[in-house]
Amino acid sequence: MKYPTLDEADLEARKVFLRADLNVPLENGKVTDDTRIRGMIPTLKLLLERGASVVVASHLGRPGGKVNPEYSLAPVADVLEEIMGISIAFAPDCIGAHVDSMRASMKPGDVLLLENLRFNPGEEKCDDDFARSLAGDAQVYVNDAFGTSHRSHASMVGVPRILGGGYIGLLVQKELEAFERVLTVGDEPFTLVLGGAKVSDKIQVIEHLLPRLNNILVGGGMAFTFMKCKGLEIGESLLDVERLEAAGRIMSEAERRGVRIVLPVDVVTAPSLDAADRAETVPADAMPRDGMGLDIGPETVREFGRVIAESAVVVWNGPLGVFEIPPFDKGTTAVALAVAEASDKGAFTVVGGGDLVRAVHEAGVSDRIGYVSTGGGASLRLLQGMELPALAALKGART
Repeated sequence: MKYPTLDEADLEARKVFLRADLNVPLENGKVTDDTRIRGMIPTLKLLLERGASVVVASHLGRPGGKVNPEYSLAPVADVLEEIMGISIAFAPDCIGAHVDSMRASMKPGDVLLLENLRFNPGEEKCDDDFARSLAGDAQVYVNDAFGTSHRSHASMVGVPRILGGGYIGLLVQKELEAFERVLTVGDEPFTLVLGGAKVSDKIQVIEHLLPRLNNILVGGGMAFTFMKCKGLEIGESLLDVERLEAAGRIMSEAERRGVRIVLPVDVVTAPSLDAADRAETVPADAMPRDGMGLDIGPETVREFGRVIAESAVVVWNGPLGVFEIPPFDKGTTAVALAVAEASDKGAFTVVGGGDLVRAVHEAGVSDRIGYVSTGGGASLRLLQGMELPALAALKGART
């Protein structure tokens, strides 16, 4: 679907409300990863170069609609100021008389970062009065927060509705272009790699993409629901009982269409997450009854790698093990390398989901992936063939 872009926007001497995704990790009041901040810089620079003043808004964490200093965007303002090399004003709240006064004094070229939107319960409730206060004196709305675009929150859908529509930022534009390419794959060998714990949202992705796919590689916690469908012992591994029937249906339909589903042939198990020192690799058909499957094994890594190497398009969502806890990170790291090598050889590769993005960065191959998506839930919605509510709200932008 097409949405209004900044090429169509009149920005000279206008005040822009820029919804960004600055939900960055903090430790002891310091930003530990500025990737998301840097991701919105091209859009912010373009707005300023074209004569706008910019009110930047974002959430950070889950403060539950209450003020919590641990989730303040103040450290983000410091990093943003350092990256941009200009003065960035920081508002102590996101709405209110003092914030209105700060906004009213802005001139073209000025940037004001609002405090965490989720300090106010009206954000997640999509409260109309809160949205009107956020919109305030803004004349143009820009969405550059792809990772939150599946949320019907006040800053995502309420503000553009009030302002008569809006525009996608450069980051969102790149995201949509990458997924458009995925969703229009022709006869190229297309492999979908799925991991993570949840089965429900991945089932819809498979169903939507199945007519275009050649291979589906399944790992992570969700693999055990598929393995259970095949009658395998999965011990104490994660199981989505409510999705067993759907998993069985998917496997039957894939077989009918000639789509290969590759499940783990070996699994790294342990009695629990706290017993990493007792981890062992076992064949997938010989899991101990008291064991938990916590990663794919080396033979599975080799098989996944062979399939990925033969693919022209690879889309990967969700880690293939509990990568946060060694030694259960090896499978995800090894497959990340395989995807990077496929990309080096000309395959179009897309990696999405917050946990997986972190894993790919830690594996040191993020710069070798064709496209690293910033949105987990948003990317899944697109892969399910659904329109994102925050993007739907942009239609009918005024100039």
